[in-house]
Amino acid sequence: MNLLYVLSKKMLLLVLIFGLSDFVFAQYGPPKPPIGKRWVLNPEFSDEFNGTQLDTTKWLDHHPTWKGRAPGLFMPSQVRVANGYLQLKGEKMLKDTIVNNDVFNIKGAAVVSKNAALFGYYECRVKAAATTMSTTFWFSGGNATGPKGCDSYHQEWDIQECIGRTGDFDGAYFAKGMHSNAHYWYTECEGERHDYRAAQVRFEDSQIASKDFHVYGGWWRDEISASYYYDNQEPKHQRFYDKITDKPMDKPMYMRLVHETYPFPWISLPTDAELADDSKNTVYYDWVRAYELVDVSQPSQSKRESEIKLYDEAVFFETQQVELKSAKALKISLSYKANQDRTIILKVLNSEDKEVNKVKLTAYAGYGNLQYNLNLDKKLKKGNYKIVTNLVPLEDNENKALDINTLIVMLKN
Repeated sequence: MNLLYVLSKKMLLLVLIFGLSDFVFAQYGPPKPPIGKRWVLNPEFSDEFNGTQLDTTKWLDHHPTWKGRAPGLFMPSQVRVANGYLQLKGEKMLKDTIVNNDVFNIKGAAVVSKNAALFGYYECRVKAAATTMSTTFWFSGGNATGPKGCDSYHQEWDIQECIGRTGDFDGAYFAKGMHSNAHYWYTECEGERHDYRAAQVRFEDSQIASKDFHVYGGWWRDEISASYYYDNQEPKHQRFYDKITDKPMDKPMYMRLVHETYPFPWISLPTDAELADDSKNTVYYDWVRAYELVDVSQPSQSKRESEIKLYDEAVFFETQQVELKSAKALKISLSYKANQDRTIILKVLNSEDKEVNKVKLTAYAGYGNLQYNLNLDKKLKKGNYKIVTNLVPLEDNENKALDINTLIVMLKN
């Protein structure tokens, strides 16, 4: 069978635009949630970009407080949604433009969320422009009063910053991998401003960021820490700068998707030729997704997981087998991924595969992690047992199992 025939419609479009060599089947979706919690999609900061224009209920097509770093000016004309992507295009201006005494001659772009986020997991799938203009995924907020009352600070959290080609300049390493920063911008009472940064987190890669799509993720865990995720690699972790306040990242921030010029000469300015080349001058955001933590037993009204078929639905045990003491209750740890509300059927089978207990749990849509106390009618005898899970439709039809998993339990007296 022809390969293109079995590709989805969107993947077929990708093949036509970028070629098969541009596919990176990177892992996506949030990391495993804490016990008792569940990740659910947060629609305020999630977009598949499958329409024909920017969703103005969620996004601004400009930066409300920043015109851009000269010589790159943010312009709404450079923001486009088409063919399943948010596209931010860099171009050369026909003539210089002067704004507040700054000279601009390159068109850049910025898309900013209308709402501010506080904590959660955020990810995007993006292909960088093949120029020295930026491809970024970050958050920042407004000024807040500092601990002295006369001082102030504002937060910046950069999940990913990169460029799309190398060159003979100090910042050439920005063309490969993932670069994550957290800034605590602090202004003293006397007006002196400081950029206090957490230690940078970096993922290395041999390939230039504009070659393929990559998935960049960040978990804003709390006021003091974050974790970062790049394609299929193990996460890396960061503690925010906390010498001024114990909880430096404590205010909501706005999501930014920005295509800007970087400071010269640290990174060279893009050439006129690459800015005129439509195969190089555009950033393609396939999607951005946000997730928030809720209690695993808390119902959710979100239907987005089902609409985009986010997960390969499944149920998981922590391990293949466990050793427990015989009791009238067994503590079972399991997690699941479900695109809509489902039922989990737990069955306890003895060594002869005869059912000795059966319970049903509601698995609300999302990615959940739970510990369940499986209460038994009577204490089981010493020996080996199986706990079999069936993830089934909400009406608990076992004949339509979406996933089955087995845990071996070795009971001791």
